[in-house]
Amino acid sequence: MPAKVQVPARIGHTDEELAFIREMGVRYLNLNVMPADTTYETLAREQERLAHFDLEISDLACPPLQKNPSIILGRADRDEQIQQFQDFVRLSARLGVKIVSVAWQPNGIFRTGRAACPHTRGGVSAYADLEEIESRPIANDRVYPSEEMWDTFLYFLERMLPVCESCGVRMALHPNDPPVPSLGGVASLIYRSADYDRAFALANQSSALGMKLCVGCWLEGGDRFGDLMEDIRRYCQADKILVVHFRNVSSKLPRFEETLCEDGYANMYAIMKQFVRCGFQGYFSIDHAFAGHPSMGGMLGAFAYPTGFLKGLLWSAEEELHQPHDQVQQK
Repeated sequence: MPAKVQVPARIGHTDEELAFIREMGVRYLNLNVMPADTTYETLAREQERLAHFDLEISDLACPPLQKNPSIILGRADRDEQIQQFQDFVRLSARLGVKIVSVAWQPNGIFRTGRAACPHTRGGVSAYADLEEIESRPIANDRVYPSEEMWDTFLYFLERMLPVCESCGVRMALHPNDPPVPSLGGVASLIYRSADYDRAFALANQSSALGMKLCVGCWLEGGDRFGDLMEDIRRYCQADKILVVHFRNVSSKLPRFEETLCEDGYANMYAIMKQFVRCGFQGYFSIDHAFAGHPSMGGMLGAFAYPTGFLKGLLWSAEEELHQPHDQVQQK
């Protein structure tokens, strides 16, 4: 099967916004939901509504669970939070959605700010200066060392993998961003490809644990993260890549700006061809867009051009390598 393109979405898009997504030639949505919406009635109703626009949910994310500080930092209520994550997986399975998101980032993504930067054509985008980020005070009650993070991750896996396996749902693990050993006093779990190898080994190579291969994180870290082209090959071969976050940056750490695909330092067409060459069959997403303009569709409007560019790269790579396309189905 060919790879597919998705866009991030939420509950509550207008009919016009959903029609706009479909007119982009996109069928799949990475749906981000809050805990209050994680009921079968709410999400089944949303699925039914999306179906009227020939749209479907490819994967689910609940940010308060995806980056849950209690689970990650081993707080007293982590078992209660893990139970909620288990219920979320069961709900996803009941809806027929086979991928959920997870990221070992209790304090989220670290950026210095958002601004119109030298490489963003006037667009407001995120940028990072590692010297500024590392000068900040710790983000939590104390410093959390690396082995403690691996211990809490194993604790999580031991309770989540049986549920995922029984439901046929896979977890897509995102790397820490930016990919450095520690952020805000919390050791990063995934800041190089070797860490993914360790995570998969802890999971006993269970198919329930996969990855969101964030091209942007690999490019931010450069060789310190890993050999991107080789990692694409071996993780595709191992069927570990569920979703690809496809974005470029202006340079490697210690400083970078998030750019359009054609404006960063990496050759994104060469990267796309590697995914196609290696038989990737998951989902591509532009995970970070510019801030956008309210009169031009806001954030959703900001996703339109880079998603179209991504689709063009994918189509061209498939043509060049004589691979099938994900054809748009007409209603």
